Amino acid sequence: MIDIQRPTVAMPGTEQQFRMLVQGVTDYAIYMLSPSGIVTSWNIGAERIKGYSEAEILGQHFSCFYTDEDRAAGAPALTLATAARLGHAENEGWRVRKDGSRFWALAVVDAIRDENGELVGFAKITRDITERTEAAAALGKANAALFQAQKMEAIGRLTGGVAHDFNNLLSVLSNGLQVLAMQSRTHLDRKMIDGMRRAIDRGASLTQQLLSFARQQPLQAEVHDVNMLVREFEPMLARAVNRATDCRFVLLGEPAHALIDATRFEAALLNLVVNAVDAMPEGGTITLSTSTVAADGELTAALPAGRYVRVSVSDTGTGMPKDVIAQAFEPFYTTKPAGKGTGLGLSQVYGFITQSGGDVVITSEEGKGTTIDLYLPLAEPPATSVTYGKAKVETVLLVEDEPDVLGLATELFHSIGYETVEASSATEGAAILQERSDIDVVFTDIAMPQGISGMELARLVRSRYPRIKVVLTSGYPLAALRREHDALGEFTFVYKPYRLADLARALRA
Repeated sequence: MIDIQRPTVAMPGTEQQFRMLVQGVTDYAIYMLSPSGIVTSWNIGAERIKGYSEAEILGQHFSCFYTDEDRAAGAPALTLATAARLGHAENEGWRVRKDGSRFWALAVVDAIRDENGELVGFAKITRDITERTEAAAALGKANAALFQAQKMEAIGRLTGGVAHDFNNLLSVLSNGLQVLAMQSRTHLDRKMIDGMRRAIDRGASLTQQLLSFARQQPLQAEVHDVNMLVREFEPMLARAVNRATDCRFVLLGEPAHALIDATRFEAALLNLVVNAVDAMPEGGTITLSTSTVAADGELTAALPAGRYVRVSVSDTGTGMPKDVIAQAFEPFYTTKPAGKGTGLGLSQVYGFITQSGGDVVITSEEGKGTTIDLYLPLAEPPATSVTYGKAKVETVLLVEDEPDVLGLATELFHSIGYETVEASSATEGAAILQERSDIDVVFTDIAMPQGISGMELARLVRSRYPRIKVVLTSGYPLAALRREHDALGEFTFVYKPYRLADLARALRA
């Protein structure tokens, strides 16, 4: 707070000293006003801050320092009236310099009265606090971004852990159903098993959605031209809109490559387009555009400096208020009526894009539509793909510490024609390998509660038994496994819960 001692009539011999003091202040605009608001004195600080010389401003009304909006609202007159009534008025707001530029000002006005208490004018002090205000705003923005990131990270960790445990339960159910399906005889048996299989599929789909939000979804990332992906998917997106909606595509004329899972990217686009359609019940326009931009810290706090592909999906719909935007990426949060949405659409998009090294930004205003920007790091053009040869598998060493999962996995392998040898730990598996020479494949869970881990067993097989193929499996998020095990990419990996087709493909990869 700025305050000054209310001036009184200067005593003889002190007036010159007072004038020298006021004129020597350069960081504050200090000047006098008549009772009607006419500028009657002007110091060098006022000239520096506001841009007017003393000759230019004396005799002018002080309202010229206010914005047009404040003048129209009567702010100058209100300030003087408040100071005259209370003796003091203080406020912050935009002020205007001589050149038309604006600055954020802290202004104090004190009423000056003579010995009889009559109002003879006002003393006004103004300070330019634009830099301090902008710094405070930037700090607030950074704190808000940090809080949002921490909140999303906490939700993601919880979501990923729940999804992993649920995946293990689904693995037991899925494997057991597949074994039962091969033994079923009656039509009722098959009908019930089909119903249970569909329920398991829905559960597995839900866990994948949750893992996608938690940035723990296994991705098949390859370098793709984003523009080409959008063009190829354009017919599907066009079919997702209704007759009242116009879907427009404004794409770059040159390639823009990104390291991305093409299938997940298409699913993200479809999610956004469907959401846009829902936001325009009376119809409207959806515009899907691509561009390349440079991030320098202004685009979004989550993006490091660099070049990015920006994919934007805009609509002319109802828009979103700020409180909805703040929660839009949280799983199960939805503004749609019951039964009309799961609340996982935007959370999937957010998790997938951030896991791919990018970020998602929502720009929206109620009644004026929404734009969702996806940012993905630019990548070099794709390298030549590698094709792996096929190998015939006869005997599989199954290593799994969960008895239920091990038993059902054994039945699955038998059902597709493989001999199996079971081990309840990686340490036991290593001992079996020393005793037997007929093992063709080691199929092992990575996480083991005791002894060596499945990854350590895989490395042992690679170094001592190079002819034996290794297939790893786990229900833990792939991103977390990669952080813990650098060599994960060297082995074939099957994510739990796996199916017969997944096993067959991995064993013959």
